[in-house]
Amino acid sequence: MKPAYWLIPLLFSANALAFHCPADMKQIDDALATGPAISAEQLAEVKTLRAEGEALHQAGRHQESVDTLAKAKALLGIDKT
Repeated sequence: MKPAYWLIPLLFSANALAFHCPADMKQIDDALATGPAISAEQLAEVKTLRAEGEALHQAGRHQESVDTLAKAKALLGIDKT
């Protein structure tokens, strides 16, 4: 049986996404703490997306978490980096 070397990059990319989620959540939390100049509707959406992103992260669905948190960051005007 051949070694499954092709799995190695997948393992590292999953771990990278897992560590990306908390950093995104911190950026969102920091931006919320400053009282961003967005509408009440946008603020509610950001908070909903932030909560969904954390739930997805905890469920191990890291790509979905990153994508969800990116939507919140965009509403807050936070760069994608």
